[in-house]
Amino acid sequence: MEMSSRGEMGTFYSLTLIKSFLVWSFTLTVCFLVVGFPLVVLMATIGVLATVILQSVLPVSAVLLVIGSLVGANIFAVFVGASVLTIKGIHPHEVSWLNWLQGNENPSHSSIYASCPLTCGLTPS
Repeated sequence: MEMSSRGEMGTFYSLTLIKSFLVWSFTLTVCFLVVGFPLVVLMATIGVLATVILQSVLPVSAVLLVIGSLVGANIFAVFVGASVLTIKGIHPHEVSWLNWLQGNENPSHSSIYASCPLTCGLTPS
């Protein structure tokens, strides 16, 4: 009896870790793409310059090498960040600025449409 409850608890804990890692990976990827857009432009510029420089040395695979390195470094950074956050035990639902992940509605304003003064009081019959 004792072993079965320990096994179930270990499975639950490992599933929680996997779920937390996957959510952190998704969140960091989205944040990197949205907030880090200037960094993406800078990396693309450096990548183009590195490709032009490497083209004289490696004419066939310079583009593939540079693009593969940049994409690999970004994926590695996201996975390392997600791993660190998961290992530290920080769950996405505990972070206050990630309210879009929590599913709670917290609108900063309510929408007012131009036709609302004419139609808001009407009920469908």
